[in-house]
Amino acid sequence: MVAQSLSSLLQRATIDDHEEVLKSCNEALKKSKNDQTAQHIKAIALLKLDRFDDALRVFEGAGDALKKAAAVEYAYALYKCGKLDEALDVITTCGAGRGAQHLEAQVTYRAEKFRRAADLYEQLYKDEAAQHEANDLGINSWATDAQLQWKGEPEYVRHQRPSREDLESFETAYNAACLSIAKGEFAQGEVLLNRAKNICETSEDLTPEDRAAELLPIAVQYLYVLLRLGKTEQAEALLQEIAVDDIPELSTKKIARNNIVLARQTNVNPFILYKALHETPESINNDRLFGFQDNILMGNSHATDLLVQKYDGIIRSTNKVLSKSPCPSTAANINLLSVYNAAAQAEGQTGQKALKKILPLLERRPKDLGLLLTVVQLYVNEGNTTSAITTMEQSLRALEESISEADQEARYNPGLLSALVSLYQLEGRKLQIRGALAQAATYWRTKANAPASLLRAAATSLLHSDEQADLVTASELFKGLYQQDSHDEVAIAGFVASQATLNYSQVESQLEQLPEVNELTADIDVSALESAGIMPSASAAAAAAAAIAGARKRTAADKEGRGVAKRVRKSRLPKDYDPEKKADPERWLPLRDRSSYRPKGKKNKQRAADRTQGGPVSEKTEEVSASVPQKTSGGGGASSKKNKKKGKR
Repeated sequence: MVAQSLSSLLQRATIDDHEEVLKSCNEALKKSKNDQTAQHIKAIALLKLDRFDDALRVFEGAGDALKKAAAVEYAYALYKCGKLDEALDVITTCGAGRGAQHLEAQVTYRAEKFRRAADLYEQLYKDEAAQHEANDLGINSWATDAQLQWKGEPEYVRHQRPSREDLESFETAYNAACLSIAKGEFAQGEVLLNRAKNICETSEDLTPEDRAAELLPIAVQYLYVLLRLGKTEQAEALLQEIAVDDIPELSTKKIARNNIVLARQTNVNPFILYKALHETPESINNDRLFGFQDNILMGNSHATDLLVQKYDGIIRSTNKVLSKSPCPSTAANINLLSVYNAAAQAEGQTGQKALKKILPLLERRPKDLGLLLTVVQLYVNEGNTTSAITTMEQSLRALEESISEADQEARYNPGLLSALVSLYQLEGRKLQIRGALAQAATYWRTKANAPASLLRAAATSLLHSDEQADLVTASELFKGLYQQDSHDEVAIAGFVASQATLNYSQVESQLEQLPEVNELTADIDVSALESAGIMPSASAAAAAAAAIAGARKRTAADKEGRGVAKRVRKSRLPKDYDPEKKADPERWLPLRDRSSYRPKGKKNKQRAADRTQGGPVSEKTEEVSASVPQKTSGGGGASSKKNKKKGKR
């Protein structure tokens, strides 16, 4: 009976007539409610008609037997309904071959597990059957690499520059443009987007409706690139081509509306801006925004909330999410909510006024990293780097003293550590920098997912230490990095540098792997460097800037020392002024104090002789001097009454 039912259904079915298949299945299920073959075909017909919720209800109503028999179709229905974790559980346990691998790659991509998705696409590409799917696999692998770059994991990106074959498909060219944009190479992204647009417009394989649908996301991405490049006139022209209401995907529509509103409105009324950015409803299920997109749009939304002074609303909504989230958290979206929560608490104030309101919050939530970084930034903006360092060290100390593994991992988070090191650099605390990096390296060396950039920075910092123990630690770190990647020239050079003074025989074999000095300096123009002079270090430049800023006034000695002659107007010069004649250095002294002074007359000669220090003294001079009264400081003694006229009694 089952075979006859299936045969009857297949005879009625066509590739495009899924509605007829669905009707036939319903008729068969009326006669036999538990007909598994009819249920299976009905679920497939619903999937073909994009009725994913209905297809999922068929699987749920049929029971475990159909779920196991049609595991791939069941996982696909879960995936299209946005139940990604359940879909992964089903697809990873069914072992259904190449089709299951394709679906797993799609699900992991949508779940933002891009490293796993990249591995799956690489495995599929190595298979013999890949020659029939090479174009699709290329498109998807380029998209995965773009997402890895956007997520901040560039070390796992496999593609660098598109080949000629990659540029023959508008989908691959578009994804290659996205990778360039994620790297910040907007000029290259513009070129690739132009290529994708031209190929799409001239493609004969697309219907006019499909062509219009494909061009819309390209135009939205192109608008973003033009805005980042500052090409406002081209952006204005492109705005006329984008019909936001015609975009079917809510996620793309929300991004397009956000960029268009910000492109057209510069000094707009904040209430109009708020209304425009909240006009598009939130996308759901499988049409959700990716994490980096959602963070940006969430930030824009809360920023407009602040502009319209919806402080209480922001505080309530962010507190609701933060209360359900782990603390500390290194997730970008959670820390961003903490920042906007703090901004709402400050009610639009900055500087010391904002700190006065936010610091009590940090005392209650010392492990809130987003709040901590907000306070640190406010201190830095005020020029109070010392308080910023003190505040950060207090919070990090609280994490360090905790026994929780999550707290320890947050304590040595590379991003948080880089902020602390940057603060130390502002104050020139080299020892603290070395200690912080060494402490973090000690923690991460025992972890499987240790960040290579942090270990490399810690090892490089320890190379400058005079302690032998630090050199040993640096050597071990560089050795571990070399074992992970034998082509890492930085790790090889660091290992050689650290071991050269400890045990040179261990690094002789690695010297051949390093490039020669002539190769490194081949493109350096020595003459140009010599003519340019020596650039001062950052500390010297800062000291010079401080000295210049503090030199408000200069003394006459400073001016003479500088050797700068002040220009004198001719009206101030004497009539007999001769610029060739050297000025008398004693011209500022009184006439009688100059060395060239010669008194005239007997009386003046006698006075000059009396003033001569070390000359002969006559008895007459001593008598005259003794008869002249001398001035003295008031001592409080009795005054002499001699020669004083008597008054009336």
